[in-house]
Amino acid sequence: MADFLQRFLGGAKSSASSISSDFDTDFADFATAASPLAPAHAATPNASPTAAPLFNPLSSSAADRPYTAWYRIWERVTLADFYQELFLLPILLAFIVAHLWGSRANRHRAKQWCAVHLPLLESEYAQIGFVKGKRSPKLAEGEGKEGSVEKKVMGSTDVPDDMLKEANKGVYTTYATGRQNVAFLDVKLTLYPRYNPGKWLAEAVLSFFFDSVPAPVERLEATAYCFDGKEKLLVPSATPGGGSKDSSYDGFVFAIVHKDKMKQLRDDRYDLSLTATKDHPKLPAWCTVMSESAEVTEALVTPELVKAITDAGEDLEALIITDQPTDAPKKLNDTLPKKRITLSTRLRTQPDSTSLFALFLRLPDFLVSTAHFRPEALRKIKATREEEQRKIRKVDEDEKAEAKRVAGDKLKKEERERKLGKLSAEEQRKFLEKEREREGKKGMKRKSMKG
Repeated sequence: MADFLQRFLGGAKSSASSISSDFDTDFADFATAASPLAPAHAATPNASPTAAPLFNPLSSSAADRPYTAWYRIWERVTLADFYQELFLLPILLAFIVAHLWGSRANRHRAKQWCAVHLPLLESEYAQIGFVKGKRSPKLAEGEGKEGSVEKKVMGSTDVPDDMLKEANKGVYTTYATGRQNVAFLDVKLTLYPRYNPGKWLAEAVLSFFFDSVPAPVERLEATAYCFDGKEKLLVPSATPGGGSKDSSYDGFVFAIVHKDKMKQLRDDRYDLSLTATKDHPKLPAWCTVMSESAEVTEALVTPELVKAITDAGEDLEALIITDQPTDAPKKLNDTLPKKRITLSTRLRTQPDSTSLFALFLRLPDFLVSTAHFRPEALRKIKATREEEQRKIRKVDEDEKAEAKRVAGDKLKKEERERKLGKLSAEEQRKFLEKEREREGKKGMKRKSMKG
């Protein structure tokens, strides 16, 4: 019995030893792994100084940095981590400074123009700016004192805030109304994109190589919309001609343009495409006349106009008197006369550059008193208008005929489908065969007629 127990226990011991041996073999890799070391910052205060490596803040290698707590930023990052930001921040700052400087410079230049031309606008219009019924404090002070307004405004940029409206950083507008023969005046100032030097440089470079890209330029565009005897329609409380006389005049298209702008204006504007171009002996060689009638040209090219254009020099781009739309009309209603006068020049802010603008402001009065021509002179102008209206009417009639044809085809198709829906399969087959026969006969007839 004792031998049996000894053999039994001995066998059990041998089996346990075998299991232990197999278990040790399976985890041999982990048994031989190195024991983990404590991180450098976890060392005790009594530890040797050489227990953790010294940290070199000038090193950019991540392997040289010790493990530190998340909030110890000065131990985890170096200057090399911010090279990209240090390169981009000065560029961003330069763009911001340029934008702020350019926006301020553009507004200052627009105010300079207003300061120089404000006395002229005040002498011609009752309301200037965008606040209805409000007059400039400076103008109100000088009212009734000849020359006082000009002395206060000239040479400064202190103009009423409501006189200018900023469409964007490079475009400013103003408005005036309250004048005989003129419904209202729109003025647009286009300035250099000083707020975006990159755009400014790109436009300048591309315009040098490509004619399709216009060169950046500072421009004044002013348009006076004439009453033309329609005061009652536009201003119900007004009387025709401001209570003096009729404000209407004959309709025509006339322009004095810079020769460098002539082709572009003829391509871009429908009204100027109706004119003939001819140089005038009284005008400077750099400009030309675009007119519908020689009599109109002789009546409008006055000594005062010649002197004003000569004083303006090549800053003048175009002075246009028109009653036709700028864009090609699509409907007959678009050809109704809308008389207006447009002045386009390079922007100048000196007091000696106002002679042409002053003449432009008084030009509606000159047209009302002078622009009444003989029927013989207007015959060609009327014939041109009627020819353009005939073309528009023909296009309109063709469009209506095409729309009517499409509508008729649609009704026929619906009627055919309705008939087919009521027929049986055999009747549908016969109907389609007859239809094909008719189409074949029509085709043969068309061929024989062509032959």
